[in-house]
Amino acid sequence: MSTIPGHHFVIGDNLPLWALERPWDVVAVGAHPDDLEILCGGTLAGLVDQGKSVAMIDLTDGEPTPRGTRLCRIDEAQAAQKELGVPLRLLLDLPNRNLMDEPGNRYQLATIFRRLRPHLVLGIAGRTPAGSPDHHQAHLLIEAARFGSQLSQWEERYAMTKPWRIPHLAYAPFPFDAEERNWHGICIVDIGKNFDRKLRSVACYASQFDGPRLAKLKHTLTGHAIYWGSRTGFSHGERICFPTPIGTDNLMKTLVGFAQSPAPVTLPG
Repeated sequence: MSTIPGHHFVIGDNLPLWALERPWDVVAVGAHPDDLEILCGGTLAGLVDQGKSVAMIDLTDGEPTPRGTRLCRIDEAQAAQKELGVPLRLLLDLPNRNLMDEPGNRYQLATIFRRLRPHLVLGIAGRTPAGSPDHHQAHLLIEAARFGSQLSQWEERYAMTKPWRIPHLAYAPFPFDAEERNWHGICIVDIGKNFDRKLRSVACYASQFDGPRLAKLKHTLTGHAIYWGSRTGFSHGERICFPTPIGTDNLMKTLVGFAQSPAPVTLPG
């Protein structure tokens, strides 16, 4: 998208006209405000830096919680959005704590997909018994809405929008997922230049992460980022997973990257 005016936060499905002019590169979807920042904030910031059009969708406002309010969470989400440089963030306003993968919610999310027409949907993934069940329901809902986005002869379920086939689906997995998943494709995104921005975006949620809670979360995120980055020679990395193997028609270009420089991993021996 050549020019995107400022940072826009939308509640519901009343998207600005400029957002509908052409397909988006990436639409990232989380259950609550702060999910995307924690799981893939560095990746989103990097995509924006690369000139890609990026939008974020929060399925719920994350409230009620013992610590926040709806208005507070909306303000925090907008601050985090600006920190990452993402031009469009949408609160779909489905019910927190009762988020379900059910037909009505599928239609709502798929309708947004059909309007934004993303090339890639990046969704959260994982079952978190010690956390919110909304995370697992969001995982299922994103997959179902991606499929629904391409369906024809059901236009009345999708606000009379045209079908849109989303070419690619990727996952930002919860590091404390209860399942040991054998993803068919995995890549590690270099977020070294944007790791501090990721942490600052998380810190925007002061109602949820204040004092020791924020320090503990930053410690955890730093550890995971260093671990995944070190696997591929980066200082910090985020793991992005795929439901299919990653294909290529140019093995060497895939290995050395678009910078045409060797991968930074040194083999032993």
